[in-house]
Parts: sequence; C-alpha cells; structure tokens
Amino acid sequence: MAGASKKQRLSHCSTGSNTLSSIFIGSQRDAAGGEGPFVEGSILRITMKNFLTYDYSEVHPGPNLNMIVGANGTGKSSIVCAICLGLAGKTAILGRGDKVGLYVKRGCQKGYIEIELYKGGGNVVINREIHVENNQSLWMMNGRHCNLKTVEEEVKALRIQVSNLCQFLPQEKVGEFAKMSKIELLEATEKSVGPPEMYEYHCELKNFRNKERELENVAKERTGFLEKAKQRNERNKLDVNRYYEMKRHLDVIELLEKKKPWVEYETTRKELEGVKKEREEAKRHLSALRQSQAPMLRKIQQIDNQLKPTEAQIRAKTAAIKEASLKCKQKQDQLDRKTKEIEDIKQTLTLKKTEEEDHQKRISNTRRTIEDLKAELAKVGDQPDVTPQINAVNVELRSIQVKKANIEAEKSDLRREKDNVIAECTALERKLKDMNNMMNAKEEKLRGKHRDTHTALQWLRRNRHMFSGNVFEPMMLVINIKEHQYAKYVETHIPFQDLRAFVFQRKDDMEKFMREVRDNQNLKVNSISAPAESCSKQPPSRNIESLRRFGFFIFLREMFDAPDEVMSVLCQQYKVHDVPVGSDQTKALIKTVIEEPYLKVLYTKDERYTIKRSLYSNKISTSNSAIRASQYLSITVDAEAKQGLEQQMATCQSKLQDIDERMKALQKEAVALDRQDNELLAEKKRLCELKGKKRQLEQKISTKQDSLRQMEQSVIDLKTIEEETKEKIAAVNSQKVTIVGSFMTHMRLRAKLSMEKVHLALETVGLTAEKAKLENDCREGASELTTTDQKCSRLEERKIRLTEQCKALLKKAQSVCRMQPDESLPKTLRDAFSELPDTLDEIDAKLNEERSRAECFTGLSENVVDEYNKREQEIKNLEKELEEQNNALSAYRQNISEAKERWLNPLKQLIEQINVKFSDFFRSMQCAGEVDLHSENEEEYDKYGIRIRVKFHSSTQLHELTAHHQSGGERSVSTMLYLMALQELNRCPFRVVDEINQGMDPINERRVFDIVVRTACKKTTSQYFFITPKLLQNLQYAEEMTVLCVHNGSSMLPPNKWNEKTFMKRRCQRRVRT
Repeated sequence: MAGASKKQRLSHCSTGSNTLSSIFIGSQRDAAGGEGPFVEGSILRITMKNFLTYDYSEVHPGPNLNMIVGANGTGKSSIVCAICLGLAGKTAILGRGDKVGLYVKRGCQKGYIEIELYKGGGNVVINREIHVENNQSLWMMNGRHCNLKTVEEEVKALRIQVSNLCQFLPQEKVGEFAKMSKIELLEATEKSVGPPEMYEYHCELKNFRNKERELENVAKERTGFLEKAKQRNERNKLDVNRYYEMKRHLDVIELLEKKKPWVEYETTRKELEGVKKEREEAKRHLSALRQSQAPMLRKIQQIDNQLKPTEAQIRAKTAAIKEASLKCKQKQDQLDRKTKEIEDIKQTLTLKKTEEEDHQKRISNTRRTIEDLKAELAKVGDQPDVTPQINAVNVELRSIQVKKANIEAEKSDLRREKDNVIAECTALERKLKDMNNMMNAKEEKLRGKHRDTHTALQWLRRNRHMFSGNVFEPMMLVINIKEHQYAKYVETHIPFQDLRAFVFQRKDDMEKFMREVRDNQNLKVNSISAPAESCSKQPPSRNIESLRRFGFFIFLREMFDAPDEVMSVLCQQYKVHDVPVGSDQTKALIKTVIEEPYLKVLYTKDERYTIKRSLYSNKISTSNSAIRASQYLSITVDAEAKQGLEQQMATCQSKLQDIDERMKALQKEAVALDRQDNELLAEKKRLCELKGKKRQLEQKISTKQDSLRQMEQSVIDLKTIEEETKEKIAAVNSQKVTIVGSFMTHMRLRAKLSMEKVHLALETVGLTAEKAKLENDCREGASELTTTDQKCSRLEERKIRLTEQCKALLKKAQSVCRMQPDESLPKTLRDAFSELPDTLDEIDAKLNEERSRAECFTGLSENVVDEYNKREQEIKNLEKELEEQNNALSAYRQNISEAKERWLNPLKQLIEQINVKFSDFFRSMQCAGEVDLHSENEEEYDKYGIRIRVKFHSSTQLHELTAHHQSGGERSVSTMLYLMALQELNRCPFRVVDEINQGMDPINERRVFDIVVRTACKKTTSQYFFITPKLLQNLQYAEEMTVLCVHNGSSMLPPNKWNEKTFMKRRCQRRVRT
C-alpha cells in the first residue's frame, strides 16, 4: 500500500439498492493536489453508473502499477469493460456480449461511463451513455456532444489502442495472445511501443513493395512483349523482302498477261488470211473434179435401177423357204414324240415284270420269317413267371418316390427360408450402410473443419495396438444425439476444441499419443485423460421432477449417448448431468428461475444462461447468449441400434450357413435315391421285357401271316399286260406313217423354192459385178472429189471461227489494257511490250516461270508490310516506355531502400531492446526465452513478424510460442513477460492485463509478480492495470503501487456516508485489540 505520509484517495461504488460494494484505492498525489507523474493519455478517473454490476462507482487509478484485486463476481472485469467501451472500443474486443446494451445493468434502460484522461494543457473527459432499447450510444467530450469518430480520433492521438492485445488484454482474450501470428504480433508491438511513424513506415513499405511488384510485373510484361515484338518483326522482315520480290514477279506477270492477248490476236489474224487464200484454191479444184466424173455415175445409176426388182424377188423366195422349213421341223417333232411314246409303253411293261419278281421275293421272305418266329416262340414257352418280382420292384420304387418327395419338400422349405434370411440380411446391410454413411459424413465435417485432427484419427486407427487402455476417437464422432433437436444444446455447451478432442482411459497412453502426433508429426490436436473414478453415473443436484414447474424437461446428459469414459469427462468438466434444458415456459419464468439455488448453467428453447453468485453478498449476475445451430452433432447414429443390427446380421449369417449345410446333406440323400431309383427301373425294364416277349412273338407271327395272305392275293397278270402293250404300239405306229407323208410333201416344196432363188441370185451377181467394175473405175476420182469437198467445208468453218476469234481477241486485248474500241495501243505499253518475248510460246514459258517464282511466296499479303511497319513503330514506343518504366522503378527502389532504412533499423533496435528485457526476465526465472525479428524474405515486408521462443525445462530446446505446444500456464508466463518487456519502452499511456495469472503455478506466479512490480513501478514506465482474483502470501510490494481492492456485499456503505478517517480509526482500534 502507499505510505502513511501519502495522501490517500478513496473511491466508492454502489451495485444495487440493497447491496453495496466498495473499492479501496491507494495512490500518489503531490502536495499541491495536482497529478503525479502521469504519462499523457493515462487514466485519471473512471466513473460508472448502471454499468454491469455497478449502480455507481468512481475509480481513481495511480500513475504506475494498479493492482485490482477482488473475488470472482465482485466487478473487477467490469472496470476493464468500462475502460474499453468508454474509449470507443468494440464489444468484440471483450469477447463477452456482442451488443453494447448487454453491458447495462439488468433492469435499467441506460448505462453511463465517464473516463478522464491526462493531457498537458487540459485533461480530456470522455462520456458515453448507452441505451438498451436500440443498442445506441450518446458521446460527449469535455462536456460537448460529439460523434464516435471524434472520440476515436482523440483516443488515437493519445496513442491509446484498446484493440491491440499488446496494450489491452481482457480476460476472455488472454488465450488469443498466444494464437497471434508472428505478423500480427509485430504489428501490435509496433503500434504499442514503436515510434508513431514506425507502423506508418511499415504500412508504407508494404504498399511500396506491392507497388514495386506491380511495376516489376508491368516492366517484365512489357519487356517480354517487346522481345516478342522484335522477334516477330525479325521473322516478318524476311516476309517483307519476299513480298517485294513477289510483287516484282507479279508486275512482270501482269505485263505478260496484257501482251499475250495482243500476240494471240496478231497470230490469229495472220492465220485467218492464210485460211482465206487456201479456201479459194480448194473451191477451184473441186469444180474441175466434178466435171470429169459425170458419165460413169449415170451408168452406175442405171444398174442400181435393175438390181432393185431382183433383190425384192429374192427376199420373197427366202421367206417362202423359211416357212416350208418351219413346217418340216414341226412334222419331225411329231415323229420324235411318237417314238418316245412307244418307248414309254415298253418301259411300263418292263416295270410291271420287275414288280412281280419283287412281289414273289417278299412272299418267300415272309414265309421264312414266320418259321423263325415260331421256332423262337417254342423256346420261350418253357421259362417261369416274373410277375411277383415286378411287383416287388414296384413297391421299392414307390417307397423311393415318397422319400424323394419328402426331400424336395424339405429343400423347398429351406429355399424359402433362405430367401427370407437373405432378404433380412439385405435389409440389415442397407440399414448398417446408412449408419456408416452418417458416420462418414461426420468424419467429412471433421476433416473440413480441422484437418490435423482427421489426420491424427487416421493414424490412431492404424496404430490402436500401441495403447494399453481404451482410446476413443474425437468426441463428436462417438457422441450420439438421441433426438435431432437436442444437437444444438450439446454443441453449444461443449466447445469445438473439446468436441474434436481424443479421450484416453490412461494418462500414459495420452502422453504417448501426443508425443507422436504433436511433437513428431507437428499436428495441432487436443486430448483429454478420463478421470480415474468414473463420473458418468453421478446424480444431478436436483431431480428433474422438481424443476418441471419451470418448464425444464431433461438434463443434458440424457440427450445423448457416449462411452463411459467420454461421459465421465463431460460430467466432470461440463457438468452435463446437472445442466437442465427448458422450453418457452422457462424463458417466460427466467427471473424466477435464476433465483433457484444450485443452477449455474441452464438452457431455454433458444438461449443459454450462465448464473454467477457473489461469494460475499450472494448477489446474482447472469449472462445469456443465443444457441447456435448445430453443425456437427445433428447427424445421429443410435449405437445400441447399430450393435443390435450387427448382432442380427451375425445371426442371419449363421442361419444361412446352417441352411446351406442342410441343403448339401439333402442333396447327397437325393443323389443316392436317384442312383437306387435308376437301378430298380433298369431291373423292372428287364423283367417286363422278359414277361412280354412271348406275347410279342405271338403278335409278330399273327401280323406276318396276315401280311402273307394279302401278298398272295395281290398277283399281277403279265400276259394280259403284254397284249395291251402290243396294241398300243401298233396304234402309235399308224399315226407315225401319216405324219411321215405330210413331212415329205413339205420337203419337196422347199427344194423347188430353193432352186428358183438360186436362178435369181445368179442374175443379181452379174449386175453387181458390172456395177463394181464401174465403181472401181471412178473410185479414185470420187475419193479425191470427196476429200476436196470436205477440205472446202473445213476451210469455210475455220475461216468463220477465226474471224470470230479475232474479234474476241481484239476486244479482250483492249479490255485488258483498259482501251476504248477505237483507241490505239499507248506508247508506254508498246515500249514495255518491246522488252518482252514476241511469241506465244515464249510468253507462256515466261509466264509459267514468273508464276512459279511468285507461287513460291505463299501466305504473303500487303498486310504483312503494313503490320511490319506498324510493329516497328510500336517497338520504338515500347522501348521508350520501358526505359521510362525502368527509370521509374529504379527511383522507386531507391525510395523503398530509404524507407526500409527508416523502418528496419529502428525496428531491429526495438526488437533487440525487447529481447534483452524478455531474456533477462526469463533468466531471472531460471528459464530461457528470446525474441527476434523473423522473415523468410527480406523484400517481403508483409511477411515480417516477431518470433517468441521459450524454454521452461533444461532438458528441452527453445520452442516457438504457440497455442498448442506450451501449457496454459507457460503461455500465460510468456505473455506476461513479453508485455512487461514492452512496458519499459513506455510508448503507450497505459496497459491492461486481466487475470493472466490464473493458469500459473505458485512458483512462476511469484516470479512473474516480482518482475511486474519491479518493471511497472519504475518512474520511466507508463500506467499499468493488473487484475487478479487472488494473490499469493508474502509477496513483495513497492511504494509506487496502487492497490485497488474491490468488495461487494450487503453491508457496504453508500458513497455519501463513507468516511476515510473513521474507517482508519476503527481499523487501528481493531488491530490494538488483537
């Protein structure tokens, strides 16, 4: 406490109408009543009205270390909340309610915070009035209304950063400090203890680096584009040269194509003149030939006139001869048919004779067969009767059939039973598959939310044999919700970090597991060791029946199933056996419900309520939050039902095996009966054949005798048939004689006509010979005449064609040269034509040569030249732009280098100072720790970060401070010492740390407390708030400390009745009595 000579400053607060609390504060003020060595921005006064647990309270902290001590629920953290919200902080910083209206005392419509900050030239008083109805706030600064932005700017000007965990660390955010990344820690440190311009330089460097990266990318892109453009133009340069060469060839081709029609026209015109002369000469020769051939042609015409009647007679004789020949052929055909008819009659007679011979042979064979059958019948008559043996075999066969029918009936029953069992197995498999799919869905959710836990789960399944006790997979996989609507309550009550935790029956198994997955595989997983004594069956503090009047209907434990060890963990840590769940009725009666004893956590239909009772006044404070929708536990699998299905499945498999074995046995019996049945049937067949053989022989003999009688009766009369045949042949021969007479008559007529035809042919031959002689005499002249006539016709046609061709060629030549019909050839063309070949062959050869050369230049066009010239200009522009860009980038890099020097050197010095203090603090605790500036790439300014490495045991190495590697107490010690290392640098007006010593062991807590006192009580440090619910005995305190003791109880005096002197006097009197 402050010394007796110091002026004491007291602050009082009232937290309710009947319950009062008080804060006793010792601080420093100078003799003149002014403020002590406060840093600008330090808190001089905090006034709270209707805020959380306070009706009214006014707190006056000291300039150095302020130790706020009090039991849980008295209102220590309420002071922290007031500092945060009163200095324009967000509710998210506190990690409590998300709405500012929740920080107003229950039953009040508005709350009030006023904070006075030290500032040279006049203190700053910030006032915030919070309204519950609309969650809005009214701000005032130095007695004037203002908006939130004005307050934020003033707070920022005083270098107050309530959102920076290095300056302001509330109770709910202590664990998040270790979770900060190296980058976040660097930024927070810069803001907290660095010069004002350091963080600005850092942000400026990051922006510079991004801009530099953009400029580099642009320059690189343009350089690449320039290189590609140059390469493309270099390639296109050859195409341009080739294009010009192709153009020269095309110009020559154009001139050749213009001259060619003129050459063709001149050639055709000369050819036309020659044709005209040749045609006139041919006409004169034709006329002379025609005059010399006239007498012989007239004689030939006379012979032709004599030949025509004779040839007509010959044609008539030829037709008559043909008709007579046809009639002769018809009579010859008739004679052939009659001869064939006689042969058919003789063939029929032959067939009858052959048939009679076969008939006699069959009669003979039948008689021999009858004799053989009679002999065999005589032998069979001596054998005994086999009827009794056949009857005995029939009896055995009927017995076997009965047995086979019974077996088939049993097999049919077994098949039906097997079908039923298979159908039951299929249904069970489908149900088990559905359950397994639901489990797989839960695993997929786990993998998507926390891949490290899923990886560890796969490792556990492969290596479960390594553990001696029970090991349970993450709780979210083994917990089975009984009703779908219960999932949200269980998931809200159990944090996800425990839902994904592995549960171990033995602690040594847990340590072995964590060494493997956390240390060796570097996986971030959670694990819990089950209590030695099971708590899963622990009864609730009150029976649910006694709570039904408030709408409660179930405890959390009854909402789900879990293995005994898992349930034991949940009962021990989260009291699931003692947390009731209610309905809308509970919500309506909530004011009455929270007065009930033993209720610490409860659920209504849509909200969770946490109830705290003061240890001093038994005053109740509550907080509520909305129940979030279930994400992981809504997929439910009934473990007992699944086990039952698996047992039913095993039973079905056993039934199927029994049925298959019985079916095999029945099949063997059926095979044996079939074999016996076949043997009896063979024996019966043999006996029946033996019994029926005599009767069969008698029937065969009777049948053969009947057949013999029929054959003897059907005898053929050959003599009668032979006489009938002779008569038929005589009649046919008579018809042949008549036909032969008619045939001879037609033959004689044909001979006469042939002779007449011969005489006419001889006459024709004489005339034809005379005509041939005359034609032979004039054939030479006629051939020459015909040739000359044809030549004249061809020449005439050629003349006409050439005339038309000349006209067309002249027109074409003028069109090609773009001339008028009456225009002469220009001199320029004549001069150009004079240098070209003069004949068509030479022109065609030249054209082919030039075209072949031009065709070698494929894929070229005028666009190639245009594109080449355009790209040349683009290359020049790009080179100029790239030069300017590189100059700008060089200048930009120079600026970055200067900015880096301004930022990095002071930062390294700052980190070195922090490291020195941090290492000294750890060394004083017989541990090791260091702080360094970490960066994988010096040019990546957004990747710079502060790395904290600590070692608490001599046998281990330095490990980076993370949220998973160190224990909770080790993280708290590391966090506290880092903050103390920042404290001496004194760049922020105050720091707040709330209950950071909760997880420390007594030794570390004492060491840390000594470091805090030594550091925070130096004159060079800023204001420091250290909130704790308890302190160890015999701690060392400093004169510069201010201890604020927060009390809460029904016997507290109102602020207006508090008297410091009276209190001190009574305290001294009590000490004298003792």
